[in-house]
Amino acid sequence: MQRAALFGGGGGDAQMAAGDLGELLVPYMPTIRVPKSGDRVYKTECAFSYDSPDSEGGLYVCMSTFLGFGREHVERHYRKTGQCVYMHLKRHVIEKVPGASGGALPKRRNAKLFLDLEANGDLSSDDFEYEDEAKLVIFPDHYEISLPNIEELPALVTIACDALLSAKSPYRKQDPDSWEEELQASKHAKTLVQLDNGVRIPPSGWKCSKCDLRENLWLNLTDGSVLCGKWFFDGTGGNGHALEHYKEMGYPLAVKLGTITPDGADVYSFDEEEPVLDPHIAKHLAHFGIDMLQMQVTENGLTDNDIKPRVSEWEVIQEAGVKLKPMYGPGYTGMKNLGNSCYLNAVMQAIFSIPEFQRAYVGSLPRIFDYSPLDPTQDFNTQMAKLGHGLLSGQYSKPPMKSELIEQVMKEEHKPQHNGISPRMFKAFISKGHPEFSSNRQQDAQEFFLHLINLVERNPVGSENPSDVFRFLVEERTQCCQSRKVRYTERVDYIMQLPVAMEAATNKDELIAYELKRREAEAARRAPPELVRAKIPFSACLQAFSEPNNVDDFWSSALQAKSAGVKTSRFASFPEYLVVQIKKFTFGLDWVPKKLDVSIEMPDILDVSHLRAMGLQPGEEELPDVAPPIIIPDDPKALDIDESAVMQLAEMGFPLEACRKAVYYTGNLGAELAFNWIIAHMEEPDFAEPLAISAFGGVASTGAAGLGAVGLDNQPPEEMVAIIVSMGFQRNVAIQALKATNNNLERALEWIFSHPEPEEESEPALDMMAMENNVNANILAVTGSEEARIKDGPGRYELFGFISHMGTSTMSGHYVCHLKKEGRWVIYNDLRVCASERPPKDLGYIYFYHRIPS
Repeated sequence: MQRAALFGGGGGDAQMAAGDLGELLVPYMPTIRVPKSGDRVYKTECAFSYDSPDSEGGLYVCMSTFLGFGREHVERHYRKTGQCVYMHLKRHVIEKVPGASGGALPKRRNAKLFLDLEANGDLSSDDFEYEDEAKLVIFPDHYEISLPNIEELPALVTIACDALLSAKSPYRKQDPDSWEEELQASKHAKTLVQLDNGVRIPPSGWKCSKCDLRENLWLNLTDGSVLCGKWFFDGTGGNGHALEHYKEMGYPLAVKLGTITPDGADVYSFDEEEPVLDPHIAKHLAHFGIDMLQMQVTENGLTDNDIKPRVSEWEVIQEAGVKLKPMYGPGYTGMKNLGNSCYLNAVMQAIFSIPEFQRAYVGSLPRIFDYSPLDPTQDFNTQMAKLGHGLLSGQYSKPPMKSELIEQVMKEEHKPQHNGISPRMFKAFISKGHPEFSSNRQQDAQEFFLHLINLVERNPVGSENPSDVFRFLVEERTQCCQSRKVRYTERVDYIMQLPVAMEAATNKDELIAYELKRREAEAARRAPPELVRAKIPFSACLQAFSEPNNVDDFWSSALQAKSAGVKTSRFASFPEYLVVQIKKFTFGLDWVPKKLDVSIEMPDILDVSHLRAMGLQPGEEELPDVAPPIIIPDDPKALDIDESAVMQLAEMGFPLEACRKAVYYTGNLGAELAFNWIIAHMEEPDFAEPLAISAFGGVASTGAAGLGAVGLDNQPPEEMVAIIVSMGFQRNVAIQALKATNNNLERALEWIFSHPEPEEESEPALDMMAMENNVNANILAVTGSEEARIKDGPGRYELFGFISHMGTSTMSGHYVCHLKKEGRWVIYNDLRVCASERPPKDLGYIYFYHRIPS
C-alpha cells in the first residue's frame, strides 16, 4: 500500500499484508455499495466541474453515491457526507516510441476501466497511447490501494470496484431516440476500403440504381452505389436494395443522402446492424466528390452544395474560407456538440456573457456548491453554476505550449489539450421531463431560451432573479372597429418577435429572375444558379411590428356580438437586455415548414423609444368588461352542421347530440372524421349533452385566451384540435402538438411535421410542458409583485451578440453564436472559439442588445 502524495501531502512506500488491507477497510465496509441496475455511475465527469479522468488530478468516484468529483471538490464531498472511500480514475497520455505501433490503434492498459470514457479526436493517432489507472483512496489520509488487487481486497470491495468500472454511462437510455443514446464509432471506419472507380455523386437528382425510388436513399461508402433502404432503417419506405447490395458484396457502411451537413451525417453499418459514427466521414465522402462544408439537410434530398463560396449561409455564418485565430482563456471556452445540441451551446454562451448571470451563478458559486443537495446532478442552480464556471474560468480553454505549437507546425498535429467542456450533465438535467429537449433532434433556440428562463424563474438563486434583465411589460390595445371602443391589457414578455417584411425587399427584380432560373435548373436537373438572398430593410420589419393586426373572430363586449377588431402592441417598459427574434420560420402553401433565407441589416444601435406605450388616451372609451355568453341553440339550424353526416353517425347508435358535436368540431368534413372524434370523446361525462358554444364561435379573441393561453383544464381549444384533425392527423397528435406549442396553430403544425412518429408522452412530460406554457407563450398576467421586478429605462440599445441558424427549418441545421467581447467579435461554433473576421450580422436569428445608459 502507498500513502499518496496528493494535495501536497507527503508520501512513502510501505507493504501491507492482505489481512492488513482487509482490516484497514473494515470500518468503511458499510459505506461501500455495489452499483445496481438502477444506479447512475458518474465516472466520466465531476458533479461540480468539468474535471474527468483526463484531467491532471483525475476523477474521484464515491463508492457509496457513485458521484464523481475533481480534485478541487472531493474534499467538500468528504466533509459534507463523511464518506471516506473513493475510486480515483486517471487516464495518462503517453508518447509512443517511434515505430513501435506500426500504425495500430493505441494500446491501453486495463482497457475495461473506461468503457464509457469519451475518446478525444486523437484516439487513433500513431504518436500517442493511453494508459488507464484506478486506485481506491481513503480519506482523510489519502491512503491509496492500486487496482486491480483481487487477492488482497475483501470480496465485497472487489465486486463493488468491478461493478463500478463496468457500469454504463449514466446518459444512456433504452429509448433509441433519446439524445443520451451515444452512437459508437464503427469498427470499419478506419480501415474502410474505397474503390477507385471514378464514381462522383451529383448534388441532386438521386434515385436508387435498382428501382425508381428517390427517397430514403443510401450511398455505399465503398463503391458509391446509391440504393434504397428499408422501412426499419429510419421509418420510411424502401425496397431494401441497399441491404441486398451488402449481402451480395459485403461493403459494410452506407450514409443516408440528404442528412449530410458540416457536422456529420447518418451512417449505418450493415455488418454491425446499427447506426454508427464514422470519424473519417469527411474523407470518405470526399472520395465521391462530396464536400461536407457545403452540404445542408433538405426535406426533398436536394442540396445546395454547388453554390459559390461565401454565398450559402453555412459558409457565411461559419466564416468558412477565412483563417480564424483561435481564442483561449476566461470567456473563450467552447462546448462539445452532443448531437444536435448546438442550439443549447449557442444560447448558453450568450447567457453567460451577461454580467447579471455571471454574478448570480459564478459569483455565488461557493455558496451554491456548499448548499447543494446530496445529489448535485439534480439541482438546477448547481448545474448552472458549474456550467458558468466551466465557460468563464479559463480552466478548460488553455492555449498550447510554445513547444507544442512548433510540433503542431512540424507534424500538423499535437498532443490533445482537452480544451472545451462537454455539457452532458447539464443537458440531462435541464431537459429532464421535456419531450423535445431530452431528444437528440434539433430544436428551436428561441424555444430553448424561453425554457431556460422558465427554469431560472422557478429556481431562485438569490434576492434578485437574473432573468429579470429580460423582463418587460407589453401593452396590448384592442379596438372594436364598429364601436371604436378599446381595451388595454398588459402582459410580461421576454423576447421581441419581429416579422419579416418580405414585401419590402429592395432587390425584387433579382429575386424574380433567380426564382425563374432556379426552377429551370431544377426541371433540367442542373446545378442551381448562384443564390440571391432577399434584402429586407430593418426599418420595414420594425414598421410591420408596430402596425395593427386583425383579430380573428373578435367578439365585441360593446356590441355583444362578433365584430371586426384590431390589436396593436407597445412596450409598457423597456428591459435591461432586449432579445429580438427574427421570425424567419413559416409555412408554404402546402403547409410544409420552411425558412425565409433573408438578409436584414440589423443596427448596432437600436432605438425603440417611439414604441413606448401611452395607455388610455383622452377621448377613448373602454370596452365593457363583459364575458361572451354561452349559447345552447334551440334551433338546430342556428348552427352550420352537416345533417347528413349527423344522421350517418346516429344510425350507428350514437346519441344524436354527440353526433352533432362531432360533426361541428370536425368542421363538417365528413362522417369519418366525426366518427374518430366520437371514439376519442365517448368516455367524457358530457358526451351526450347538447352542444354549447360561446357566442363568438368558441375561440377567445380578447385577453389571454385570445393569445393562445391554456385554459384552466389545460386542454387546447377544441376548435384548434378540430382544424388539425381535419387535415388528417390523429386527435391525440393534435392535442400533443398544441400542448407542446402553447396552442399556437402554426407552430403546432410545424411540430407535427418534425415528429413523423409521435411519441406517447408520459404525464410528467405533459405536465412539464403545461407548467412552461405561461413563459413560453409570453402571456403572463401582471401583478403587483411582477411590476416590482420590471427594470424599466430608456429604449436605446447596443448589439452585443447574435445567434444564427443554418438550415431549412428548426428541425434541422446548425446554430452558431457571435458575441462582442473586449471590443471585438468572437465566433462560438461548438468547441471552436475564434476571433471573428466577418460577423454575419445580417443573417442572425436571435439578437441580444444591452441598454445604453442615459
